[in-house]
Parts: sequence; structure tokens; C-alpha cells
Amino acid sequence: MGRYTGPACRLCRREGMKLFLKGDRCRMAKCPIETGRPAPGMHGARPSKKTDYCVQLREKQRLRRSYGLREGQFKLFFERAASKRGVTGEMLLQLLEMRLDNLAYRLGFGASRRAARQLVLHGHFTVNGRRADVPSMTLKVGDKIEVKGRKQSQDAVKRVVDAKGREVSSWLTLDKDALKGEVVRIPTREEIAPLVNEQLIVELYSK
Repeated sequence: MGRYTGPACRLCRREGMKLFLKGDRCRMAKCPIETGRPAPGMHGARPSKKTDYCVQLREKQRLRRSYGLREGQFKLFFERAASKRGVTGEMLLQLLEMRLDNLAYRLGFGASRRAARQLVLHGHFTVNGRRADVPSMTLKVGDKIEVKGRKQSQDAVKRVVDAKGREVSSWLTLDKDALKGEVVRIPTREEIAPLVNEQLIVELYSK
């Protein structure tokens, strides 16, 4: 199945919470979550009893959709997290955070993860001086992300950086003038702080 290309707000309504798929536009008063629009579909507004499986599935879908991954991609990241030593749920979140498209978003180079992914796909970034156009590329501590020197790349990112006042996470460093950033360390669970209970996702895949 291909990537979802429909209205982003429909996904937020389905999950009943803001996934910030449109960046700062999600903070506007006309956001469907703010206005109280029900979930999409004929029976969206009908209350229903949720089973344990339903609760676990919704947590997985929220996290997957927040990072813009297809089902197969998300499962692959979970399998990689499960093979690592440590708490599987926390490992999963850390792997998702270390994706190139997410790091470009965290550094403020893109208004949303979707916008940052498009910039990566169009080849506007380099990692450690080499061209990087694969959004799922997993970076490590010490890796440097830089916007290419060509005018098209610089202009595309500067418009976003200049318009945004978002604070950069403490596990990253950003040089706004040079449009480059670096991964200083692996983020902790508290620093990632997604609006999901990752333990429910682990329980879902453990069945």
C-alpha cells in the first residue's frame, strides 16, 4: 500500500488528537480538533466500547502517523528496536527520532515532518559532507546535517528557519547562520515526549 496522500486533518480526527502534521498551522483556532469535529466516517461520532486491542492499535497508529511511516516501515523499526538491549519502547522512540527527516524537522529546517521529508527527498541536505536524500537514513551521535550551499536549498530552508521561533532540543546543536546542525547525544524518553504510551505498542506486537 502506498503512502497516504489525503487530508492530514483527517488523520488527526481519526486519532482524536493533534499529530501536528501541518506544523504551526495545527496551532490555529480552526484546527478540527480545536473545533470539536468528530472522527471521519458515517459512525465517527458514535461512542463505542474499546477493547484492549483497539487501545493498543490506536497508540500504534498515532505514533506511526506522527512520523509519517507506512506499516511495513514502522514494523521494521520495531524489529530493530526489539533486537537492541534496553527497553524496547524507548529504543523504538529513539530510532524514530534519529531518522534524517525527523532530525531536519527537529532542527527547524522544515515546518513539519512531511515538509522536512520532502526537502530531504529533493536533495537539499548533506550528512557529514555527503549528499543525503533518504528520509529513513538513521544518524548517530556526532553526525552533522547541513543545508547545501546552492541558492535554491538555502532559500527553501531560510524561509522556514526565519519564520519559526521553535526551540531546538538540548540533544541537538544548531548554527542558524550556517544552516547546519549536529547530533550531540541520543535523546532520553522525557526529551522525546510523544503523546503515546509506547508500552501498549510493544504489547500489540508481542501478541
